[in-house]
Amino acid sequence: MPLFNPDDLDAVIFDLDGVLTDTATAHRAAWKELFDEFLRRRFGPNFEPFSQSDYRRWVDGKPRFDGIRSFLASRKIELPEGSPSDAAGFDSVYALGREKNRRYHEHLEGGEVEVFEDSVDCARRLRQSGLALGLVSSSRNAKLVLELAGLDELFSTRVDGLTLAEEGLKGKPDPQIFVEAARRLGATPDRTAIVEDAESGVQAGKAGAFALVVGIARGDEERRSLLEHGADVVVETLKGCV
Repeated sequence: MPLFNPDDLDAVIFDLDGVLTDTATAHRAAWKELFDEFLRRRFGPNFEPFSQSDYRRWVDGKPRFDGIRSFLASRKIELPEGSPSDAAGFDSVYALGREKNRRYHEHLEGGEVEVFEDSVDCARRLRQSGLALGLVSSSRNAKLVLELAGLDELFSTRVDGLTLAEEGLKGKPDPQIFVEAARRLGATPDRTAIVEDAESGVQAGKAGAFALVVGIARGDEERRSLLEHGADVVVETLKGCV
């Protein structure tokens, strides 16, 4: 059976990293480099490294600075907030955020952004069926990634990390980012589906009472986690979604 029924929906909102594009790999690498270096500086060579579990639980899908605060709290580390003018470094939350972004851009430079063709094909088919498409991302680099991937014309609206900062919206797992995207598409949550790969993203969809919360998992552990955190259904691919 097709995953999406256009008769039951007015819109579908896609997450970006890990759903449409493979920049999640660059994000994970940048986060691990950042936190391992930070922990090494703070605790010496016997520090407990930043793990894949840490990434999924504390960072994935959240706005950059929220992810930093969540991970630091998980390790009971207190760090000054600093200010948005802080240079990239390791002495404040804002400095860590700038350092993470610097490392992420290093991973993006020198190559095209890879896309998940099954997800892109699904989005195009949904659009052809008459559904409105929205794009959400906690990243402030979403516009750049969409342009590099050649996907910027596919979506009618984009709500990203810059939008959150400019409009004072809460990030995932709060549903505001998805609610705002649906509003811009002229849709209501009960007629909108979302597609996510992060725990915080499916939590947001569940909290916002969206019509369908689809999780994308690349492995069994991720599948169980997404179902536990609120996904209605979890799939490995969006091939044949409509």
